[in-house]
Amino acid sequence: MIALLSAPSNLGLRPPQRGSVPGVSKAPEALREAGLFRRLLDDGATDAGVVLAGRYIDDDDARAPGHVRNEEALVDHARRLADRLTSILDAGDAPLVIGGDCSLLLGIGVALARRGGAGLVHVDGHTDFRHPGNSDECASVAGEDLAAATGLHWPAIADIDGLAPYFAPQRAVHIGHRDDDEELEEVRGIIGLVVSAADAAVAASDDLAASVVETAGTGYWLQIDVDVLDPEVMPAVDSPDPGGLGVPELTELLRRLAPRAIGASVTVFDPDLDPDGRFARLLADVVVDALRTLGTAV
Repeated sequence: MIALLSAPSNLGLRPPQRGSVPGVSKAPEALREAGLFRRLLDDGATDAGVVLAGRYIDDDDARAPGHVRNEEALVDHARRLADRLTSILDAGDAPLVIGGDCSLLLGIGVALARRGGAGLVHVDGHTDFRHPGNSDECASVAGEDLAAATGLHWPAIADIDGLAPYFAPQRAVHIGHRDDDEELEEVRGIIGLVVSAADAAVAASDDLAASVVETAGTGYWLQIDVDVLDPEVMPAVDSPDPGGLGVPELTELLRRLAPRAIGASVTVFDPDLDPDGRFARLLADVVVDALRTLGTAV
């Protein structure tokens, strides 16, 4: 059974402008208004509540070197999210986490590492592989979550409670980057399977799903960053880049991946960039159509 969990965190993003706050924390309620929760609850899902994040602070002027934005609040939220996910998984349900930004992968990783580990399928328009070993600009975990989740970031976020790596790199899959991604070559040398948006768009869905299962195993976590979609169809994201997937391609891919996933998360939709709600309605359609069989083959 799907357990819907809201995680309205914006802690891993840079501010849109100095002193302002990213809008992604509004995403769970915007998607609720668009009918996402009602439709899945009508299908038999349960509402597992919300894990609130701490206050977002634009701390660029005060943050010491070697620390990410909102680090203390991020780690606190990760532990609390992990506790809630543990309860859901122990009950035999499949969590569907509605974020929020993709720094949520820290708490998800902690929960799964506590249980002995799982594979990871990271569907994202960027590799999110910036880390202290390849950049002097580390600050925003939403652009660094895959690196942190596979143990390549500062220990404060990559080794919470001594659990690094949350996901073994050889059991991690990344799908959806653009061909000009800055960390692509490093990712290809570390992550088990790496597939661009262009290649995913033309691949046979069955063949790609088989490759994912071969790498990640059955019972992986499915992390979906909405910016994997092309900005022509989904511009309401923090970092839109051309060359993404279309709605039919993403929907079919997720339909193939959902049954063998232990759980999933949907992140980085920004309602502030969707004033009339049409992109929330589009995303609700994708999530309901593609993820309604989440966890049914685990």
